[in-house]
Amino acid sequence: MGKTALIVDDSPTMRQMVAFTLTNAGFTVIEAQDGKDAVNKVAGGGKMDVVVTDLNMPEMDGIALIKELRKLSAFRFTPILMLTTESAAEKKQAGKEAGATGWIVKPFNPEILLKTIARVLPA
Repeated sequence: MGKTALIVDDSPTMRQMVAFTLTNAGFTVIEAQDGKDAVNKVAGGGKMDVVVTDLNMPEMDGIALIKELRKLSAFRFTPILMLTTESAAEKKQAGKEAGATGWIVKPFNPEILLKTIARVLPA
């Protein structure tokens, strides 16, 4: 059985690019347009193997999303990667404190995204 990824980004184009990359790598992809949408999509108990989220989004940003997901037992150890244009050290630190597993700066390289996911996913 393949792995499932949750992609959270307010840009439909960015979601499409990440979804294309992960689908081609064998992932089942669930898309959400912001943190609030993502929380609603996993509220039914959907288990994700990895989450890739943007930082700056309306409704609920990536940091707030990570904090919400980490409260759920199903997401306590799930790798969560930030994929964002933000590269400031204080933003990265805030992400780390919230529970982010890794940080990738946009524009992203599909190969680097897949290598990063492979590194954080349990075998």
